[in-house]
Amino acid sequence: MDLKQFLSFKPSYYKNIDYARFPNAYNAIKSYINMPKIIHIVGTNAKGSTGRFLALILRANGRKVGHYTSPHIFDFNERFWLDGKNVDDKMLQNAHEMIISCFERANAKEFISALSYFEWASLLAAWLFKDCDEVIIEAGMGGEHDATNVFSKKLSIFTPIGIDHVAMLGDSLEQIALTKLNAMSAHTILCTQNAKNPLIYNIAKSIAAKNNTKLEIANSNRANKASRTYARKYQGFLRNNFYLAYFAAKKLGANFNKQILNKMQSFDLKGRFWHIQKNLIIDVGHNEHAACALRKNLENLRKKLRVKKAILIYNCFFDKDIKAVLSTLKPCFDEILVYEYDSKERALAKDEIKKNCEILKINCRNFLYSDMQKIKNHIFEKSIKSKLKKARNFKILYVVFGSFMLANAFLRDFNGTSQK
Repeated sequence: MDLKQFLSFKPSYYKNIDYARFPNAYNAIKSYINMPKIIHIVGTNAKGSTGRFLALILRANGRKVGHYTSPHIFDFNERFWLDGKNVDDKMLQNAHEMIISCFERANAKEFISALSYFEWASLLAAWLFKDCDEVIIEAGMGGEHDATNVFSKKLSIFTPIGIDHVAMLGDSLEQIALTKLNAMSAHTILCTQNAKNPLIYNIAKSIAAKNNTKLEIANSNRANKASRTYARKYQGFLRNNFYLAYFAAKKLGANFNKQILNKMQSFDLKGRFWHIQKNLIIDVGHNEHAACALRKNLENLRKKLRVKKAILIYNCFFDKDIKAVLSTLKPCFDEILVYEYDSKERALAKDEIKKNCEILKINCRNFLYSDMQKIKNHIFEKSIKSKLKKARNFKILYVVFGSFMLANAFLRDFNGTSQK
């Protein structure tokens, strides 16, 4: 069966998950795959960008690298980055057929239909990357029970941990940190944000001591001149994520000197403070921690560009901490526009957003067709007062913030390819 058709029958979201299913499925076929030990990236935020920066550094060092991330914005292929680019449809289809063949050879065909969308994608990554020198695998929403935790690991990297996916992971930071940190391997790197949180750090130290784990804290102060030169291209959270990747790369024996700097590809992961055009930014995120990172970047950007008005284009799933996100972003935005789109599997929270905006005294209304036209037609004008500085004062900055599904829907609408 064609992969796209096959995946269309698998829901991408489950209210209840059988945590024994994927370990049993992988154990049935892992001898046919022989994937090398992975670099496992676990956390609430920053997994994708940290993984991609690490992949770029390792590839610049001459290693064959695979990077598995999720979810995607436009194409399923975005989840599978192999040696510098996303895999093509032909490679994915071949991997799909080979995984089916593995289950047939193992007399375990029942898993073909039983596995979830994410579980099947994880097996595709295992097949696609089996001949790589380095395999970077990003966990989904979990840690110890995540499908990706079945793979043998050479290194675990923990990006910032915060409250999210409470229905699956627990409704407190302690519960969430515990289930994520229980995925640590014998060699583990903790980002500085986690190390600065006493609750998270104490849990990490306790688990590390129990499992005889080598636990290290990433330290950007150890960065050399070449890495600092590269990091200056980015601001805020992306710079922090690069330094975490740099620290991990050094532990993996990689160099980062002038020669490596010249070989580094551009950061190509979509949706991370992504400038679509000068007045439009898309930033994928849906929790308070991501909102904090966005706020810091926007505070700097508004000052630099002398933005007169900033508008947030937003929607989220009903199970998110809407009040925390809106409270965090309130100082940065003059108005919130609720963007509606089709979400068949998870309920959206339009009414809750408006309710919380009213409580927080934030201007809020529905996103209209005319708003899209304003974004497309917006003209930036040079201020007479700032001509000498060659700076630009512009009237309105639009920021789309929310899930990958929101980013997908908005961009299809923006580009005139909406499937509505």
